[in-house]
Amino acid sequence: MNNKVKRRTGWVVFYIFVVIYVLLLLLPFIWQFLTSVKPLNEIAEMPAKWIPSAFNIQFYINVFTKHPFARYMLNSLIVALSATLLSIAVGATAAYALSRLHFKGRKVLLMTILGVSMFPTIATLSPLYLILKNMKLLNTYQGLILTYISFSLPMAIWLMSNFFSQLDKGYEEAAAIDGCSYMQTFFRIMLPLIRPATFSVGLLVFINCWNEYLYALTFMSQESMRTVPVGIALFPSNYQLPWGDMAAASIVCTVPLILLVLIFQKNIVAGLTTGGMKG
Repeated sequence: MNNKVKRRTGWVVFYIFVVIYVLLLLLPFIWQFLTSVKPLNEIAEMPAKWIPSAFNIQFYINVFTKHPFARYMLNSLIVALSATLLSIAVGATAAYALSRLHFKGRKVLLMTILGVSMFPTIATLSPLYLILKNMKLLNTYQGLILTYISFSLPMAIWLMSNFFSQLDKGYEEAAAIDGCSYMQTFFRIMLPLIRPATFSVGLLVFINCWNEYLYALTFMSQESMRTVPVGIALFPSNYQLPWGDMAAASIVCTVPLILLVLIFQKNIVAGLTTGGMKG
């Protein structure tokens, strides 16, 4: 077997493993989708059937007619988008300062920021609840946005500071020679340079906020203020577990995230490779 045949065989084996890996990753989503379009009598059928005998959209109708799911989607969108925009806006300025200013305790501060982002949600639940209660921010968008910023901002600062630190300082020196101030250099030169990375960080923050459950369950007790994860979790009643409705709702709330990734995939890939463009 010559080298050319060996290389072709290696690529074939590689692609086979890639296809198997992708199918394993997609398997839960595929099963959830098939469950959402099965007739009701086939959902609990044993042995389980992969392909439904008929295409059923009643569960998708139930999601929006039996539950205020459109309201849940709107609540999640408002909170997740607001928290993402604020985290990116504040995180970019803080990250730029931390990446360029060298002061005593800088590394300790960065490690503290990283440590804060790793705090388990349950550890901060009680103090945040008391704070929001005293500030009369329970069951409000503002209260949930502030709590989401508490875990999304540290992540944004940490990631964006790494991107800024990988940019060549020659950009800033050239801007200073042209008479740019620090703020002009930041907004006109440095921030556009990490725009793809900003999209990547923003998407990660948005997904984390969109999928967050415990804060939303605790701080939003009114049905009209529930977010998507909480709404789906409360679909079951005392006497019924609506697997079909829950499967359809999970597909509906996952589709926007998939569309975001598809729309901004070029920016995401460019953001992931920003570090290799130094110099």
